Amino acid sequence: MTYQESIEWMFSQLPVFQRIGKAAYKDNLDNTHAIMDLLGQPQNQFKSVHVAGTNGKGSISHLIASAYQEAGFKTGLYTSPHLKDFRERIKINGQMIPEKEVVDFVTKYKNHFETIQPSFFEMTVGMAFDYFAQTKVDIAIIETGMGGRLDSTNVITPELSVITNIGLDHTQFLGESVELIAGEKAGIIKPGIPVLIGEKQNKVEEVFINAAHHQKAPIYFASDLFRIERKDSLYSLFKGQTPVIENIDLPLGGHYQIHNVLTAFSACQLLGLESTQLKSAFENVIKNTSLSGRWQILNEQPRTVCDTGHNEDGLRWVMNQLRSETFHTLHMVVGVVGDKDLSKILPLFPKYAVYYFCQASIPRALDAVALAQEAKSFGLTGNFYPNVPDALAAAQKSAKMNDFIFIGGSTFTVADIL
Repeated sequence: MTYQESIEWMFSQLPVFQRIGKAAYKDNLDNTHAIMDLLGQPQNQFKSVHVAGTNGKGSISHLIASAYQEAGFKTGLYTSPHLKDFRERIKINGQMIPEKEVVDFVTKYKNHFETIQPSFFEMTVGMAFDYFAQTKVDIAIIETGMGGRLDSTNVITPELSVITNIGLDHTQFLGESVELIAGEKAGIIKPGIPVLIGEKQNKVEEVFINAAHHQKAPIYFASDLFRIERKDSLYSLFKGQTPVIENIDLPLGGHYQIHNVLTAFSACQLLGLESTQLKSAFENVIKNTSLSGRWQILNEQPRTVCDTGHNEDGLRWVMNQLRSETFHTLHMVVGVVGDKDLSKILPLFPKYAVYYFCQASIPRALDAVALAQEAKSFGLTGNFYPNVPDALAAAQKSAKMNDFIFIGGSTFTVADIL
């Protein structure tokens, strides 16, 4: 098999949540355990850090990975979904898994997978863990795909569990309340393994405390460990009033990164990494790990930004940041997936903007006409386009030099223009 044939087989033979949604969801870890048995329990052959939560998982995972890389560790990184290339999901020291490794893995285990019938995500987790074990990484930063308790990654025993925050997302799988969702995320807490909670939230704080107590796991809240300030795009962290690290010039522009920097820094401290190395590690996160799509500036005239924020909490941060920008006219290239509750996210979008509704190139994407019609009921008006590049081209044609173009609403909308 060629690399392209291997990828096409993975996408066509097995259900993929990012493409088709609910039909790909598995409510148990039976297939994952079968795959780990097949591969010789690779998840037990390397140290790891496990990262779950509603928002910020990707940024925090990349920041921690960058810190380990700069400290001289051979560092694995598993994240999802990918934006352009499947291999973005599996990296060592910022380098994607080679195409040959993907081909060899699929060729070797294809017949077994046809018997086990795992989901795309389950198989990909197996590939990542096998690759990390075979290459003998010192540590791997593992991001959950969705939830925690039943997530395929939840077969590792990490050095530290990290739960970023809790918001309403994937409610059809995880529950209709933040308390229920927190309970699912708390499923990554392991007996005796420390857990770090990124944000204190009244409704879910007790959920995590109780889960940690049940597992006899030490629990920490990032805001209890350090205080963070942001001034002129520079981040500084304090222990009480004492500076610990100052003026981190983070290359990730989103204002929401203040939570992610605090959580990642706290995690690195709990893991024993040196504070003196973290400033450089965080400032070099894009260079070290190739993170993209987070308030990413694509052009300056007109200023053009894309962001992968896609749920209520994530989009609220993004829209608030948009309101802080200076521009003459705001052009919004927007596409969403079909299983989102539009009544929760569309009210967050500014009514004064010009909209270019579009459909990302995945089956889950909501039809652009349907999106435009629904958006109109919330006072958002504009034209619709069959795909993201056409919508962006229309926005670029209309925009003046002092305007602002934003592309977002879904990870897959951003993926189509990167």
